[in-house]
Amino acid sequence: MITWMQRHRKYLVITIWISTIAFIGAGFVGWGQYSYGDKAGAVAKVGDVSITAAELQKSYSNLFNQYNQLFQGKFDEKQAQQFGLQRQALRQLVNQALVLNLAESYGLTVTDEELWNIIKSQPMFSKDGSFDKTVYAEALKQNRLTIKEYEASMKKELLIQKTLYLLASRGNLPIETKTLESALGVSDKISYKLLTPQEITLSADEASVKAFWDKHQKEFKTEPGYSIEYATQAPLALSYSDKEVNDYYDMNRQSMKDPSGKILPLNEAKAMIVSALNDKATEKEALRLYIDYKKGSLDSGITPKKVTFSASTSPFDPELTKEIAGLSEQKPFLKPRKIENGYIIVKLEKINPSRVKTFDEAKTEVSSLYLNEAKKTKLQELAQNSYKTFSGTVSDFLTRSEGAKLAGLSGTEASEFLTKLFSSKQKQGFITLESGNVIMYNVLEQKLLQNKTLADENAAAKLKGDLLDQGLIKSLESKYPVEIYVEGI
Repeated sequence: MITWMQRHRKYLVITIWISTIAFIGAGFVGWGQYSYGDKAGAVAKVGDVSITAAELQKSYSNLFNQYNQLFQGKFDEKQAQQFGLQRQALRQLVNQALVLNLAESYGLTVTDEELWNIIKSQPMFSKDGSFDKTVYAEALKQNRLTIKEYEASMKKELLIQKTLYLLASRGNLPIETKTLESALGVSDKISYKLLTPQEITLSADEASVKAFWDKHQKEFKTEPGYSIEYATQAPLALSYSDKEVNDYYDMNRQSMKDPSGKILPLNEAKAMIVSALNDKATEKEALRLYIDYKKGSLDSGITPKKVTFSASTSPFDPELTKEIAGLSEQKPFLKPRKIENGYIIVKLEKINPSRVKTFDEAKTEVSSLYLNEAKKTKLQELAQNSYKTFSGTVSDFLTRSEGAKLAGLSGTEASEFLTKLFSSKQKQGFITLESGNVIMYNVLEQKLLQNKTLADENAAAKLKGDLLDQGLIKSLESKYPVEIYVEGI
């Protein structure tokens, strides 16, 4: 292992499989329910590093948001499934964990000073051009993160970056440059045709669907259910003395501004002040109710309501539903949470665990998945039988970075296709994309670029990294065992 490292250390680069620390502001995206076995909530273990369900959810959410931006807000869960986002998210975390194991073996760490230098440089935590602790704490609070959680995650990210930086390429040797000029200095003129599963017409007979379900039935599970009691505290509407109003204004005037940012005078801010005081009083009363609820001493006039639901049938908003799902028999109470009409206090009564669905329960879902898989197989067969004779769109001469020249393909598809095309040794063939789509191609003509020198050294470094990262990952996997506990990915 060390010998391999020493031989290749100057060629390794920091690549896409390092997740960035830009999860602030990333929205919650649910990706289904899976069985995590009895590994204390871990979905995987790599060497000595465990990967938690929360980390997998965050990785998935970040990927989902990235794809959603590429698709201009039109990316949905069905497309995420087609693109294999769950698998990508887990693979990303496994690769990170492999590097963390390597860092541990080398005794690498991230100091508190290094951490704070990075945190203080983040614009999202700045006010008037300087780091502000209040802004920092509020930004994390709004994203339901504690300072401890965020800084622990940051340290992990920085440790990964530090480890890979120490292994990173510091430039190209002359012989490498000449070799890479040959690879990067070639442009192809191709004929290509996109095939999609929508072109395949199939029907699903029950026997085939049943046979498919027999092989994959553990992947079709009911959602966990939650039986709860809850009590609510309605908003209070109290009267306040002029002194109380004035005192609140003096303490909080900096937050009372009009849309232009100008501080409101007392008379214009009064309604805002009364509303804030009422909310404070309501929250205080809700806390009293919470304490009485825990003690089992609710007033006789208060009767908690009961409801049973799953994530998809929840009467509450997604954030509250997520918090309820995090309750347990040991900690069944949820502290007061603000809702549209006051505050709510929740007590978990029972968790109804997920179970494997019967065939009748899963039939519709199984039929859809069976058809998708069958269409992919038929699409592969169609491509295999057609790629030598197809008639498609003829491109201009293009390099591996000129996906925009490929009409009819999205930016993501074009980039993936060209990366695989320029790595292929076949003049004719077909390439299967992560989305399940297939592109048949025929290289009609090749030519060398006029300028054979590498104008961008980063392009060379990236190409080396793309070729050698796989070797690093495979080497680390042979040293640190990878155990996957999550089902359905």
